[in-house]
Amino acid sequence: MGLKGVQTERTISDIVSQAESGASRVDLGELGLLVGSGGVLSHAPRRVQAALMMVDAFLPEGITQLAVDSIFMAPQLGVLSSVHEAAATEVFERDCLIRLGAVVAPVGPGRAGQACVAIEIEPEAGGPSRHRAAFGELALLPLPESGTVRLKVSPERGFDVGAGRGRPIEARIHGGVVGLLIDTRGRRPFALPDDPAARIARLRAWNRALSVYPREV
Repeated sequence: MGLKGVQTERTISDIVSQAESGASRVDLGELGLLVGSGGVLSHAPRRVQAALMMVDAFLPEGITQLAVDSIFMAPQLGVLSSVHEAAATEVFERDCLIRLGAVVAPVGPGRAGQACVAIEIEPEAGGPSRHRAAFGELALLPLPESGTVRLKVSPERGFDVGAGRGRPIEARIHGGVVGLLIDTRGRRPFALPDDPAARIARLRAWNRALSVYPREV
């Protein structure tokens, strides 16, 4: 499940903690794979729409891979795994899981336009590609639909992607049908302008950056 820094085996207890109220809290910085299930996500007209819904709903931090359960079998396979874990895993990965890609979401305060993060993607074949993102942006970079890529993320000072503020991190991630989302909108949660016109303009700019609604003018 782990992605960050030196990879180690982790269990669900490592990313879930118990609050004083008794409610469970997930450490979003340790969540290596986020899988969405349900009709809204599985039947979204475009896979990028499902990816954005998941990112907006859960606000994952650092590097998180994204996937959807295409045939609503996750609950049943959870039961099957208690008696035949290998079979459940094989069906889940082969028939249920559609890998969307991943999201890189630096954590830290910033101002719009401030330098935030540099990304380097090195596929299994071909040379690396590089991209820089300023604070307050959404961007989408292509990934191969299958196989893995090496990802190097170098945040600016004041931003953290899992190794500490300003510290770069490397990970090997799966490709996917959407690609790599770069989300520098901030976290806990990200802020939208109070002015309605400015808020609508900001949301439309983010949607255009991901081609969420290709016919939008």
